[in-house]
Amino acid sequence: MTPKPTLAVVGATGAVGSVMLQMLTHHADVWGEIRLLSSPRSAGRKAAVRGVECEILALDEEALEGVDLALFLVPEAVAAHWAPIAAAKGAVVVDTSAAFRADPDVPLVVPETNPHAARVRPRGIVASPGCTTLALIVAVGALHAQFGLTELVVTAQQAAGGAGAGQAGVDALRGQLGLVAADGDLGTQPGDLRRAVGENTGPFPGPLAANVLPWSGTPGADGASSEEERVRDETRRVLGLPMLRVSATCLRVPVITGHSVSVHARFERPVPVGRAHEILATSPGVVLYDDPGAGDFPTPADVVGTDPAWVGRVRRSLDDERALDFFVCVDNLRKGAALNALQIAESVVPAL
Repeated sequence: MTPKPTLAVVGATGAVGSVMLQMLTHHADVWGEIRLLSSPRSAGRKAAVRGVECEILALDEEALEGVDLALFLVPEAVAAHWAPIAAAKGAVVVDTSAAFRADPDVPLVVPETNPHAARVRPRGIVASPGCTTLALIVAVGALHAQFGLTELVVTAQQAAGGAGAGQAGVDALRGQLGLVAADGDLGTQPGDLRRAVGENTGPFPGPLAANVLPWSGTPGADGASSEEERVRDETRRVLGLPMLRVSATCLRVPVITGHSVSVHARFERPVPVGRAHEILATSPGVVLYDDPGAGDFPTPADVVGTDPAWVGRVRRSLDDERALDFFVCVDNLRKGAALNALQIAESVVPAL
């Protein structure tokens, strides 16, 4: 009997790592040893996976010996250094950071959309897209397969902890919410929120509580942010459409967990809304929740803690019979990070 592969979870103590351990407990038991790795400051702590308390090991070369597959759930700089080392030791690496997403020798994979791409791994690494791309790509990819996507215009509403902000973003929002709640008159005069929040903005360029920030990421080309460039570049790679016209605007909104995206997608031919409903309702990884008259549409507060991309408000564009408008929400820690990485890992297990 062939032994089950050894799995390393690198970054097991982070927010995404904690979600990953829950998923490993509830997904099919395809792994042998599960090795939990983190920074030296977390070494020695315990975490439960599959009902067993496991000791956290420090990430080093010895800890990567004998690993068949390594899930990297760590910041970009850590992944850039350690993922090639793990691959050189014989592990298949699945990385959730931005370190390798633009590397032509590293496939960028969404299992519902381009699962075949994970089979060719020149560097031994498979990359998972960013949380905003993952929020929209499963639904968009399903419609593209039927109608042929030609243009995409999206407005992403990113949660406080997503898109690189992490726990610092969540903590900042929670702190700001307390300050705002203490004064019922805030938000009624120019600048009053900024004065109340003061320097307690955390990783954000201004107050997020009771506010919307039209910026996420770092400065890119021609006024775009790095997050907006990533949505364009990652969508093109996953769909295999290198010249796809993509316009993205990324906003930061006062939501703890859960990304939402307003999507305007244009196709090669007219799109009957009924047919779009059928496609979305039967696509893996998508839940169609679309009856606005009854108040049925996805919101981040309703989808947090769930795996699928929830889609609603599906309608033909008022001025273009070839375009659809819709709204999609995902839990950015689950499908937006941990789940997609685990799906990739499980898809390559048979070849290990």
